[in-house]
Amino acid sequence: MKKLLMFAALLAIAPAHAAAPVDVQAYTRSGQFNELKISPTGDHLAATVPLEDRTVLVVMDRKTLAVTANLQMGANGHIADFVWATPDRLLISGAEKFGSLEAPQWTGELFAMNADGSRIEMLSGARVDDGGLGTTIKPKQGSDRIAAHPIPTIANTADDRTALVRVIPYNTRDPYTVAERMDLFTGRRMRVATVPVRGAHFATDNQGVVRYAWGSNADNSRRLYYRSSEDADWRLVKAEENGLFEVPIGFSEDDATAYLRVEQPRGPDSIVAVDLASGTREEVLRDETADPALIGYQHGAETNVIYRSGTRIPLGVFYVDGKPRSAFIQPDAPEARLYRSLEAAFEGQAVEITSQTADGRLALVHVSSDANPGEYYLFDTVDKKADFVVANRDWFDPGQQATSTPFTFTARDGMALHGYVTRPRGSDGQALPMVVMPHGGPFFIQDVWGFDTQAQMLADAGYAVLQLNFRGSAGYGRAYESAGAREWGGKMQDDLTDATRWAIEEGIADRGRICLFGASYGAYASLMGVAKEPDLYRCAAGYVGVYDLPAMQAEDRRSSLRLGNWSMEWVGDAATLAAVSPNRLADRIKAPVFLAAGGEDHIAPIEHTQKMERALQAAGVPVESLYYSTEGHGFYKEAHRREFYTRLLAFLSTHLGGGVAAEATPAGSGSTAR
Repeated sequence: MKKLLMFAALLAIAPAHAAAPVDVQAYTRSGQFNELKISPTGDHLAATVPLEDRTVLVVMDRKTLAVTANLQMGANGHIADFVWATPDRLLISGAEKFGSLEAPQWTGELFAMNADGSRIEMLSGARVDDGGLGTTIKPKQGSDRIAAHPIPTIANTADDRTALVRVIPYNTRDPYTVAERMDLFTGRRMRVATVPVRGAHFATDNQGVVRYAWGSNADNSRRLYYRSSEDADWRLVKAEENGLFEVPIGFSEDDATAYLRVEQPRGPDSIVAVDLASGTREEVLRDETADPALIGYQHGAETNVIYRSGTRIPLGVFYVDGKPRSAFIQPDAPEARLYRSLEAAFEGQAVEITSQTADGRLALVHVSSDANPGEYYLFDTVDKKADFVVANRDWFDPGQQATSTPFTFTARDGMALHGYVTRPRGSDGQALPMVVMPHGGPFFIQDVWGFDTQAQMLADAGYAVLQLNFRGSAGYGRAYESAGAREWGGKMQDDLTDATRWAIEEGIADRGRICLFGASYGAYASLMGVAKEPDLYRCAAGYVGVYDLPAMQAEDRRSSLRLGNWSMEWVGDAATLAAVSPNRLADRIKAPVFLAAGGEDHIAPIEHTQKMERALQAAGVPVESLYYSTEGHGFYKEAHRREFYTRLLAFLSTHLGGGVAAEATPAGSGSTAR
């Protein structure tokens, strides 16, 4: 009888879909590049290449792919963005981050480099007076200490050696920013525009004239200013009202019409055309469900907009309500027809033209999907021919990867919520062990349809993976986002509970084999989930998480008045946050827990995880942990990531019965594992 009971217990956690050992290294290896852009002449390609803790910019001859130049950042140094500022000179923005999951923080450092590797110059940044990054990059002597960021504008001509930049003085709290024109060789600057609001951003027309500016003061209330010409005075045209705002995205060809992205009281953002002479407004694009969104590898505030090449003329946007798709202001425009033909050629995938030559003939096209990590093709718009250039992670076969299915369901209070379910390839998709994987943030971030490395790895191990854009997530309008304000541990958490129960009712998940796993806010939600719903989940794993909200809010207040005000508005009152802090609710937790953190994490300091672990131990909850003193917000070193995911798969396998890593990875130097 005892043997029979033991067999039944093992059967209860056996996966419905037998999973082979998982090649963890395939999922922890960095891709071959982050971004790829063609030069205006078509002679060169420039790519950012990720290394373990930094990024390299590489320039190649387009025809031979021979490297002609490179720029390597130091430890924790990354390239936030780069543009072909002239036909043969690149303008490069520096960034810094101390962990693989951390969003790059722009340092304000600007570099410039010719396509052949000559004339590498440091133009701005905190190190502009101290010798720069190395012997080959020399800063501009005598420059004042400022941070600078390129302002998106029209393409430069061959004889224009300047760029418009947004300039921020150092050593000033909540500074006023100005628009200036910077020489790409000397770093000298000439002021173009100032505006009466702090932290301003700028938008130009198709002549390169700064026409709009927007920002906010310490009260975080946004303000939009407009001027009719470079000699005209600024006038306030929009102040944030009831949490709603609008930002410019471009101008018509004759600069008589401005296009704005406008937040709405209900539903998603719209694109509105404004006649600048009469003030007449017309809505020209709006989806029923989704905001204009980002796709592929592009990043930045406005890469959801499709522009006519070399101009500030908006043609369309991308929507990611389920699978990505494009929508155009004028559906019969040549660019719209080009997108339609490319989307037909790469059916079922997300397609994005990332850059074009100045004459428009050659277009670099990025193609990706839930099963395809990303490929680039060079499309000749005259010969109508697409040539393969490179695949980002060519060791993955899209035909052998799991697929992701969008879903929508109704939460307990009637709110429609959106997400994705990834099922193991070869399974029947029913009664599966499941991992609920809440995203980080939680605000201004969303899960989208595309190749998700963690979801693919977990599906490879035999799990269904549920990713939910709970209220507070970006992508579905201001009201959807605002509904998450001050709902840490409240309605945002209830959304994850409701999605889990939805997956059970749909027959996707086996109700007795469900765990939570997330990073940053997702780690908070995972631990809060097993505290709030102790009978729903079998286990929880938290990676570089925050677990003590009063402590987090105190850190925000110390950082800046602006961040402290934001924290009060979006996270909650300090007096109420202890009640929704997992480290203070450990006595409610029944499920085993796995925790991991880095000692150099300044977003979710390691003390959060250490306090969570001690609280669980005191409550008698089984807890495993993994610490690296040299890692930050997400582990950089591939060996450390391999160990983390090897440990995670083993932990999940113990409690859910899925696959484990193909071979054990020994602890790396400096780790502390329990």
